[in-house]
Amino acid sequence: MSDQLLAELAQAADLSIDWIDAYGKPQSVTPEAQRNLLEALGYPAQNPEQIRESLTSLVHRQHVPEDCGLLLQDQGQALALTLYPAESPYQLTDEQGNVSEGRLDSDGRLPAQQRIGYYQLEIRESRHALAVAPQACLSVQQLCGKPRIWGLTAQLYGLRRSGDGGLGDTLAVADLARHAANHGADAIGLSPVHAQFSADLRSYGPYSPSSRLFFNTLYAAPATLLGEERVKRAIQAAGLHDEMTRLESLELIDWPAVAAAHQRLLRQLYEDFRQAPTPLRERFEAFRATGGEALEQHCCFEAIHGQRLREGTSGDWRTWPDELRSPNQGAVTRFAIEHANELRFHAFCQWLIAHGLESAQATASGAGMGIGLIADLAVGADCAGSQAWSRQDELLPQVTVGAPPDVLNRQGQNWGVAAFSPQGLRQHGFRAYIEMLQANLAHAGGIRIDHVMGLQRLWVIPQGAESQHGAYLRYPLDDLLRLLALESHRHRALVIGEDLGTVPEGLRDKLAARNILGTRVLLFEQDDLGFVPAERWPGNALATTTTHDLPTIKGWLAGRDLEWRVRTGQRDAELLEGDHAERAGERVALRQLLERQGMVSGGDDDGCLQACIEHVGRTPAPLALLPLEDACGLEQQPNLPGPGDIHPNWRRRYPLAASELLEQPATSERLATLDDARREAGND
Repeated sequence: MSDQLLAELAQAADLSIDWIDAYGKPQSVTPEAQRNLLEALGYPAQNPEQIRESLTSLVHRQHVPEDCGLLLQDQGQALALTLYPAESPYQLTDEQGNVSEGRLDSDGRLPAQQRIGYYQLEIRESRHALAVAPQACLSVQQLCGKPRIWGLTAQLYGLRRSGDGGLGDTLAVADLARHAANHGADAIGLSPVHAQFSADLRSYGPYSPSSRLFFNTLYAAPATLLGEERVKRAIQAAGLHDEMTRLESLELIDWPAVAAAHQRLLRQLYEDFRQAPTPLRERFEAFRATGGEALEQHCCFEAIHGQRLREGTSGDWRTWPDELRSPNQGAVTRFAIEHANELRFHAFCQWLIAHGLESAQATASGAGMGIGLIADLAVGADCAGSQAWSRQDELLPQVTVGAPPDVLNRQGQNWGVAAFSPQGLRQHGFRAYIEMLQANLAHAGGIRIDHVMGLQRLWVIPQGAESQHGAYLRYPLDDLLRLLALESHRHRALVIGEDLGTVPEGLRDKLAARNILGTRVLLFEQDDLGFVPAERWPGNALATTTTHDLPTIKGWLAGRDLEWRVRTGQRDAELLEGDHAERAGERVALRQLLERQGMVSGGDDDGCLQACIEHVGRTPAPLALLPLEDACGLEQQPNLPGPGDIHPNWRRRYPLAASELLEQPATSERLATLDDARREAGND
C-alpha cells in the first residue's frame, strides 16, 4: 500500500500526521494509526482502491465556498464568490425579515456589509445562509466601561443554601452573585452546567456531559419559578424531607442519593403541575415551542435512555437497535408519540433549570455586575450521549478527544468525549457549533472555552485505542473565531479561552486579535528567574491564583496535592520527600517575589495567600478571577486529574451557605484586597 497516498487522504481529512511533541521533538503518525483514524472518521482506507475512493469524495466537496452550508463574511469587507458572474443581482434578508438588494461587484464579490448578523442570500435563484461577523469579541472595557475588573469562580454543585437537598443550585448562585457584587465583583465563573444522563445516577463529571446544548436539571431551584409553597408540598408528598435534610448535612456530595432524591422531587412537581391548572402552563408551552426540534430530540433521547436502563440494557445509543440509532427514524417518532408525557417531563425539567439560570443572571446584573455569570463550555460531550445521537452528521462518535503523551502524562490522556467533525460542521453551516454557543450564552454574560486550542486542533483517538495512537485533527479556526465574535456581540458577552498546556504556535496571537482572553495562573507564571512579577503578566489574558484542576494556594503551600498524588497511586511514595523539598524551594521563590513587591504581611500561609491575591489583582489583566476556594482560604482542591476515584473529585461542598461565605471577616478582607488592587491597576 502506498504510504504517500494514505498521507494524502489523511491531509484531505484534516489530520496532521506530523507534529511536535511536548519535548519539542518531531513526531509522525504511523500508517497503521492513520488507517485506523481514517476508518473511525468515516473514510475507508484499508486498501489503495478504498483510499482513492475516499480521497476523490473528499476533494470533490472541499474548497468551494458556495457549496458550504454557511458563507462567512467579515464586517466591512467584500466576500469573493466564485460561482457567480460579476454584476449578478442579489437579495439579502436579515433576521428581522428586512430585505435589501444589490449587485455583485466587477470582481464577482458580495459588497461589504456593515450590519453584523445572520442573513439569507439569494443570487440567481440560489439561496445561501450568510453570517456577517465583527472583527473581534466584546472586551471588558466595552462591556463594563472600565479596564480592570474582578470576579470569583465557584463550583456550582458545592454551593450551599438552606433547603438545597445536598446540592448547589441556581438560587445559591444568585445568593453568591448578590454578595459578591456588594464586595465589588463584576463576574461569577461557574463550573459547567451541561446536561448529564438523568437516568444514570452515577454520572456527574461536569466535563463529560451528555449534551452541551442543554442543562443539568439537578441544579434547578424549582421554587424560583413554581414558588416555595408548591415545592414544600411536593417534598412532603414525595416523602423526601428527611432524606434531603440528611443529604444537606453531608460534607461531600453523595451524587447517586442526591440524584435519586432530586429526580423524585422533579417527578412530583411535574405531576402537580400537570393536574393543577396554572397560568404557568402557557409559559411552559412557549418554552417548548422556542426549544423546537433540538429540545424535543434531547427529551426523546432522555426518555429512550431511561427506558433502556430500566430494562437492564445498554444506554449507549450506538448499541441500540438500528431503528433507534437516529432521531429522524420512524421508530423514534412513534416512541415520542407513545411516550409524550415522559418527553414533557424532561422538557419541564429543562424549563426549570433554564429559568433558574436566567434568574441568577438577572440577580447578578441587578446587583451591579458588569458581566455576571460566566458559563464554562466543556471541550466535548460523551460519545454515548444526547448531543452525539442528535448531531451525528456534525460530531464524530467513533473517536474520542484527549491529549498526546507529555511531561505530566507519559501515556497521554483520553477524555472520552466526542469531537466535532470539521467536514460535518462546514456541510451543515456550523449549526451544531452555533447552537452550542447560543445555548451556553443564553443566560450568561460571558463564556469560558475549556481547552480553547480545540478551535484549531484536537487530539483524536479511535474508540478503544490507546491515546498515543491518536493524531491532531485540524479545525477551521478562522471561521470558528468569526462565529464566536458574532455571538459575543449578539449576547453582549465576554469570551475567555483556557489556553493552558501545549498551545499551537500563533494561536494566542489570533485569540488576542479577536479580544478572546487567554488564561494565566499564578502557579504556572514562572521563568528562569522565578515567579513572574505582576507587571510582566500579559494584558490580554485573565489572571487567577489557581484552577479547579490545581491545588488551592494554601493547599499548594502545605503540599496537599503532593500527598494526594501518593495516596491515589499517581506518584511513588519514596519520591514524596524529594517533592516536598522541591516545593519548599518554590515557596521560598514565591515569598521572595511577593516581598520584593511589598505584598507579604506576616510569614504564615494566610499572609502569603493574601499577598498572592493582591499580586494577581495588580496584574495588567482585564479580568482577575479568584476561586472561591482561595477566597475562603481552603486547602483542598475540587478535582485531582488522573485515574481512579480515591480523591473525591467534584464532590466537595463549601463550608457555609453562599450567603455567608463572603461575609466572614478573613474572606471579606481578601476580597477588599483584590478590589483595591484592581482599582489601582485600572488607574495605571
